[in-house]
Amino acid sequence: MTEFQWPWEYTFPPFFTLQPHEETRQQQLKVWTDLFLKYLRHTNRFTLSIGDQNSPLFHNESLKRRLSPELVLAILGELERSGHANPLDKRRQEWQVYWFTLEEYGNMVYDWVQETGQTNTICTLYEIASGENTSHLDFHGVDEAVLLSALRLLEEKGRCELIEMDGSHGVKFF
Repeated sequence: MTEFQWPWEYTFPPFFTLQPHEETRQQQLKVWTDLFLKYLRHTNRFTLSIGDQNSPLFHNESLKRRLSPELVLAILGELERSGHANPLDKRRQEWQVYWFTLEEYGNMVYDWVQETGQTNTICTLYEIASGENTSHLDFHGVDEAVLLSALRLLEEKGRCELIEMDGSHGVKFF
């Protein structure tokens, strides 16, 4: 894996403090949300814990600067508003973060199903997320919990039916 390329803002100490001016704060949050998504994709992660203060994402050791939990929550709140994150607990300390929105994941999977002629067949989540036939696609490697959430959206639209057997899931596409 190549080394992650941090944006120039990451070396700018005020970047780690929530800015008081509205326009500046919105730009700061935009850069942080982009950075969160790129970093998590680079490290192949789909969950974040606000308590993970030693992560390079939250802590620039060379600057000796760290994101406050309030700023992390503000960033995750922006990601939630854009459809890229959801809290996993009521205290909003654990988060599931999506590189693409759940709707985008669902559409990518459904397009693949149609392009490969797999309508009216049953696929496993493993087959979709990690199978050889999807290795060239943007959703390859997606966390199965994220995939399941995206497939639930497709199920609500009548495009598929989720099937659960012995604790594992399959899906039939229409």
